[in-house]
Amino acid sequence: MTNQKLYEIALTLLPGIGYVNGKKLVAYCGGAEAVFREKKKALMQINGIGEYTVNCIVSQKVIRRAEEELNFVEKNDIKPLFYLDADYPKRLQHCHDSPMLLYYKGNADLNATKAVGVVGTRNITDYGRLMTERIIEDLSSDNILIISGLAYGVDAVAHRAALKYDLATVGVLGHGMHTIYPAENRKLSINMLEKGGILTEYVSGTQPDRENFPQRNRVVAGMVDCLIVVESALKGGAMITADIANSYDREVFALPGKIGDIYSEGCNQLIKNNKANLVTNATDIRYIMRWDVDTKVVAKQMRLFRDFSEDEKKVMDVFAKNNVVHLDDIIVGTDLSASKIASVLLSLEFDGVLTALPGKRYQKL
Repeated sequence: MTNQKLYEIALTLLPGIGYVNGKKLVAYCGGAEAVFREKKKALMQINGIGEYTVNCIVSQKVIRRAEEELNFVEKNDIKPLFYLDADYPKRLQHCHDSPMLLYYKGNADLNATKAVGVVGTRNITDYGRLMTERIIEDLSSDNILIISGLAYGVDAVAHRAALKYDLATVGVLGHGMHTIYPAENRKLSINMLEKGGILTEYVSGTQPDRENFPQRNRVVAGMVDCLIVVESALKGGAMITADIANSYDREVFALPGKIGDIYSEGCNQLIKNNKANLVTNATDIRYIMRWDVDTKVVAKQMRLFRDFSEDEKKVMDVFAKNNVVHLDDIIVGTDLSASKIASVLLSLEFDGVLTALPGKRYQKL
């Protein structure tokens, strides 16, 4: 691997650097390696970067640990994905608190056309198991990517169901790649590598400490188009993930359960508070996500006699390389005001040229 990867890893190892300030350093200096080449005086001028952090950069003590990590990932066929890399998960890339670096082992396309998160309690019931498998089986014809946390219960059932129905599935870990937690899922993780994979933001040696899992949950929420909460108590990791998904403008679905059942209370509350769509089968998901509409046929009919205005051409030029584009990229890629862009997008969507997706993204039809 290149020296660039070494410095990208080193950047994440700086004590207390955080996601925001790390990306700020890269933007200011022009790259991860440039951060470590910059003079102390210049680094001190960056807003929000304190003297302690600057001294850590200048001393370059983290480089040795970064070299160890680089050797580890090369030895174990792990791919470091920096947040500016083309194969970094695009959905996650637009989340303000996305990790600067991910470690990925596997063969799944992290930028699959459709990605669904499945989360829930470790204490899955027979009802939860049945419904998880049924929904994933029904979604198998959509060629979706299933993402979960490789934990006990709902997570493991979702991963196994994806493998059973020949779908790619990725497990997001709350620790380093040196181990698998829980250990009982080690064989499952190995089976997932052929068509799916495992992913983490943590360097090797990082233990599965309690505080890592809420952080892990934001990665699950950020990587998907929609999130399904199968079963959950009123408090727990699945409810945290649902809240994060809502903050990212992702669609959330919850499986309704019997009143009084402890592991249905969380789902019922999400539905009651309009924080999740009620889901009973894959058809509900397809309808809300608009996956049940043959949008290409509609688009061709609508565009048959459609001429683009100059402003519309500027917006459509942003879609030259990618069929799915985030609103931020449209703003950056045009010289139009936010209000003008909103008007143009609405017009193009109404005429079947574009369709809105969850997470402030638009797809060319």
